[in-house]
Amino acid sequence: MTTTQGLALFDFDGTLTRRDTVLPFLIEVCGALELPGFAVAAARAFVTGTAARRDDAKAAIINTALAGRDAADVGAIGAGYARGVVQGALRPEGRARIEWHRAQGHRLVIVSASLEPYLDVVATHLGIDDCLCTRLEIGHDGTLTGAIAGANCRGSEKARRVREILEPRDYEVWAYGDSSGDEALLELADHPTWVGKRAARG
Repeated sequence: MTTTQGLALFDFDGTLTRRDTVLPFLIEVCGALELPGFAVAAARAFVTGTAARRDDAKAAIINTALAGRDAADVGAIGAGYARGVVQGALRPEGRARIEWHRAQGHRLVIVSASLEPYLDVVATHLGIDDCLCTRLEIGHDGTLTGAIAGANCRGSEKARRVREILEPRDYEVWAYGDSSGDEALLELADHPTWVGKRAARG
């Protein structure tokens, strides 16, 4: 007899956290000396035609902040940034849901458009089993190309990656999200839960 296992899927920014984590991370990577130039480039990404779509704007900002940087250095910054996120940016109710699912023996998965250099570390701190997120392309010389490796983990891409987990096994699925980018994720769930403003509209 096959036992159905529980699977808990969590968006990150706005669901497990109180705020966005991507832009503050990129600002931290740039540092004080480069911050003015980065701020101008980030603002331009949101107002020019090339950034009319959210994914395009994100790709442009990541390229500006990270292209040519040593991947190991960015990873070290990400590890320190992750500790700060865990200590001060998580919603207490989000952590409580993680612990409830852990107590039930459920498989815990973060599914987020946030960035690998810090989110993998956050997931480790929280005892998360899998972290599906936006990953960065690394060149042969160990520097970041400034491009996203694969697709931005948002919208239908979240659902696609989760299906790779779902297909081999029979799961009872819980999912948590807070924005339109999580709709496809929550559609996969037996127990979908909106948090934040989406829950209030509910």
